[in-house]
Amino acid sequence: MNEIDRQGPPTVSPLYAGLMGRCPRCGEGKLFKGFLGLADHCDACGLDYDAANSGDGPAVFIILVAGFALTGAALLVEIAYKPPLWVHAALWLPLGLALPLLLLRPFKATLVALQYRYRAAEGRRADGDV
Repeated sequence: MNEIDRQGPPTVSPLYAGLMGRCPRCGEGKLFKGFLGLADHCDACGLDYDAANSGDGPAVFIILVAGFALTGAALLVEIAYKPPLWVHAALWLPLGLALPLLLLRPFKATLVALQYRYRAAEGRRADGDV
């Protein structure tokens, strides 16, 4: 099956499903089989995840959100305290690695749940051509 199953209206909030890493249809089965790899299907309701591809969307959002937050915080620390460069490196390098890694999984799960909720599919022209 190439598309996500569309039987019945979604009953789970995409935000809940995304933050908890759960199935976008039932909210019970696990969405991931590893850190970022999607499972083949939901263990609870059998929803097939084959067509659930969020692509680079989560990474783009995280670059924008985390980049904005970390850059703003680094500028505020620089203006307020004027610390030496090693303090900036000690603060922002670990945060620059940890924040995107912590955000990537919930962002990816939320985008998959939103795709399911709004029945997102590959774009097609009216005449049937891709």
